[in-house]
Amino acid sequence: MQGVFFSLAISPEKYLQYYRGAAKAVIVRSEDGRKIQFPASALQPFITANGINGRFRLLFDNNHKFLKLEKLR
Repeated sequence: MQGVFFSLAISPEKYLQYYRGAAKAVIVRSEDGRKIQFPASALQPFITANGINGRFRLLFDNNHKFLKLEKLR
């Protein structure tokens, strides 16, 4: 299992685009500079009235398949 770290700030209005299916994936830049893509649905547990904000760790397998997303702070 491998992981990357990134920070994210998405407003509630912007997340609605993901929720409604306008975008199926989220693309972020990891702290080590890699471009990472993962399913937008993985963010659903982290949505609040203020949107999604914080530092996250994305875990993936040796084939780069998404396993889990964890909020760190």
